[in-house]
Amino acid sequence: MSTSHKELCYFEGKIIPTTEAKISIQTHAFQYGTSVFGGIRGYYNPKKKNLYVFRLFDHFNRLVNSAKMMQLNFKKSPEELVEITLDLIRKSHYHQNIYIRPIIYTSALQLSPRFHDVDVELAIYILKLDDYLDTENGLRTIVSSWQRYSDNQIPSLAKSSGGYVNSALAKSEAVQAGMDEAIFLDANGYVSEGSAENIFLVRNGQLITPSLNSSILEGITRRTIIKLANDLKIPLVERNVLRSELYIADEIFFTGTGVQVAWVKEVDRRIVGDGNKGAITKKIQSLFFTIVRGEDDLYKDWLSSVY
Repeated sequence: MSTSHKELCYFEGKIIPTTEAKISIQTHAFQYGTSVFGGIRGYYNPKKKNLYVFRLFDHFNRLVNSAKMMQLNFKKSPEELVEITLDLIRKSHYHQNIYIRPIIYTSALQLSPRFHDVDVELAIYILKLDDYLDTENGLRTIVSSWQRYSDNQIPSLAKSSGGYVNSALAKSEAVQAGMDEAIFLDANGYVSEGSAENIFLVRNGQLITPSLNSSILEGITRRTIIKLANDLKIPLVERNVLRSELYIADEIFFTGTGVQVAWVKEVDRRIVGDGNKGAITKKIQSLFFTIVRGEDDLYKDWLSSVY
C-alpha cells in the first residue's frame, strides 16, 4: 500500500476530494452555528504499520446524542458512521497521526434560526495532527473572565458549534495575555473546564474532576481517565471544585481529544505544585499514550484498527 495519502472527505453522501466540498454562503449552519461536531484521533504505530482510531464508536454515539439534543433530523447510526469513517481513512491512505472532524449541520439555504424542520447533512474531513497543545513542558493558564454557559442556555453535553463562540472568547483572552490556555468557571463560580478540554486536579493523592453539574462537556478522554484511575487504584472523586483549589493543587492536567493529556504548570501566575509534572499525571499520561498507540492489549476494545 502506498504511504502517500489523498485529500479526501465525506460530503453529501459520498467520498470526494476535499477541494470539491463546498457550501453556499446561504447555508443555514453557516449563518447560525446550527450544527454539532466531533473530534476523533487516530494514532499511527510505525512498528505495527497500523493506524488505530481511539474510541470511534463512543465519539459517534455522543455525536448522535448531540444531534438529538439539538433537534437535528439525523438518521444515521453510530455504527454506520464508524464504517463510513474507516472507509474514508483507508481510501485516503493515511500512515501518520490524524484528527477526524465529523459535522452534522443544517444544510438548507434559508433564514430563521432554528433546529426543527431544517434539512441536515453530514461532512467528515481528516487532518494530519500530532500535538495540539504541549504535553511535556507544562501549560500556563488563567481563569477566564468569560463564564462557561450553563446547560439551560445551551446543552452542555452537546458538542454544538455555536457554543464554541464561548470557547473562542476564552481562548483568545488567554493567548493574548501571554498564556497557553483558559479555565472556565460556571455560573455558580465553580471550576468547569478549559476552553476545549476537561480538567483534573490532584490534592493529597486524590484525583478530582468537576462533575457534570459544572456545565462541562462529558468528554470521551475524561471518561477514559476516570476508568484508568480506577484500574490504577488512584482515588478519584467527581465534585464541585473551588477556584482557590486550583492555586493549592499538587497537580493539574487537561484531557481531551485535541489536548490528549497535558499537564498544567501555572494558573493565574501561581505555580502548580513544585512546577514539575506530577507523579499521578505521569502515570496516567504514560498509560494513555501506550493505549492509543495499540501497545496495551487490555484496552484494545477502545481501538478501531484501520489496516
